[in-house]
Amino acid sequence: MTPPEDPSLEMEFDIEDEIDPQIILANERYEVIGRILCEVYEPGEEKWTLSDMLDRVLLHRYLGLPIFIVTMWAMFHFTFEISRVFMEMIIQFFSWIGAYTSQIPNPILASLLTDGILGGVGFILTFIPPIFFLYLAISILEDTGYLSRAAFVMDRFMMKMGLHGRSFIPLLLGFGCSVAAVMATRTVDGKSNRLTTVLVSPLMSCAGRLPIYILIAGIFFPTNAGSVIFLMYMLGIVMAIIVAIIFKKTILREESSSMLMELSQYQIPTAHGSFRHMWDRGLLFVRTAGTYLLAGSIIMWVLSAFGPAGLGVPIDESFAAILGRLFEPIFMPLGFNWQIVTGLIFGFLAKEAVIQSLAIVYAVGGVALESALLSTMTPLTAIAFMVFVLLYMPCLATVGAIRKETGSWRWTWFSMAYQLVLAYIVSLLVVIIGGVFFV
Repeated sequence: MTPPEDPSLEMEFDIEDEIDPQIILANERYEVIGRILCEVYEPGEEKWTLSDMLDRVLLHRYLGLPIFIVTMWAMFHFTFEISRVFMEMIIQFFSWIGAYTSQIPNPILASLLTDGILGGVGFILTFIPPIFFLYLAISILEDTGYLSRAAFVMDRFMMKMGLHGRSFIPLLLGFGCSVAAVMATRTVDGKSNRLTTVLVSPLMSCAGRLPIYILIAGIFFPTNAGSVIFLMYMLGIVMAIIVAIIFKKTILREESSSMLMELSQYQIPTAHGSFRHMWDRGLLFVRTAGTYLLAGSIIMWVLSAFGPAGLGVPIDESFAAILGRLFEPIFMPLGFNWQIVTGLIFGFLAKEAVIQSLAIVYAVGGVALESALLSTMTPLTAIAFMVFVLLYMPCLATVGAIRKETGSWRWTWFSMAYQLVLAYIVSLLVVIIGGVFFV
């Protein structure tokens, strides 16, 4: 008697000259399981469980990947739509506080508190709701057991593309934090496979990029913001795959190997467990916003409020303007002004600092951020800007993680350089192609 097929027992093998001992052990283990099932199941008896039926669909060769993509789209659409009202409440709260701090008699202190701290850190904190809701959605998918199925589906796809199956787990963690993704590459076998995963992990959209997407998509594409954000995440996945394939076929050649995975049972997530996971992960973002982002806000305010002539100079004559204009000619083909360039420079500290810097620069200039962006950027430039933020060099903490995991400054500098070049080229292609078809 042949036991019922269980998709969770499905494995793929690469036939090479030498077979991984772990695959041999796993194969023997499942053969023993099969013999036991033959003795347990009576002839003609085939019991289908709900788990079997779900796996038949979710792990289907042709349906698995589309279901995963639709699930990701629904997750980001849910994140953006449900968080709108909470974001507006936080904006109103900080506006209320800012009305009082702006009345402080000391003009320097008033500007520091209103434009520097509230305009920087306070603006970043308005994006707490979507980040928390994103972590909630990921926690629910994780607790139900679907994420392990998604990894299984993507493993099949990645193996056919010549990539390492185990690499999907670190890439998936990259949706939360690139530092965690880089550190998780320790589970990847093979020096070449591991190094490839380290180099492409920062291409995944981390939580720090989400506020930028929400801001830009909400301003320029308000009716389709959720779909635009989803496309940014999908572009990160596609670019990671393309870059990994290029690396594997050129500078980091190594045979791929299969991934052994035990699929967990489906279960109904508990409110306590899902919200606890959301809180633990979201709290890390809050701590970040309350520590070095506060220091970044103060530095950015100083550069925006001071210039060679002293305090209170026009924003165009500030140190921030001098810094931005130094690199502005390089980014002119992309349509980025010096304010955008300054924000990208500070984004090296943390991706959240990009819009934090923009909020401070335009606040010091006395112009609302939304109105300023609408007057200086086109929808096409806005897309190029989001693409550049997605792909350009990782934040400072991720750079430190790459240095630690690779043990090499050469690969660390290479990671930063190739991402910067990649971001520029892809963003320029967006501007050129978009200009041909939409202008």
